[in-house]
Amino acid sequence: MLAIIAAVLFGLALIFELAGISLDIVTGQVLVTAGLLCVALHLAGVGARTSWRARR
Repeated sequence: MLAIIAAVLFGLALIFELAGISLDIVTGQVLVTAGLLCVALHLAGVGARTSWRARR
């Protein structure tokens, strides 16, 4: 799920940079940083759907 969010953030950052759009606080740089944070959390295993039940 975090990887999908990161992909959306990277896509928005690309659109912002290509169109030259810059809102008050949301810029392409902020979206790239948020995307990298989501990728790092995804790679760390945060939000993973794992079951901790004992296997037989």
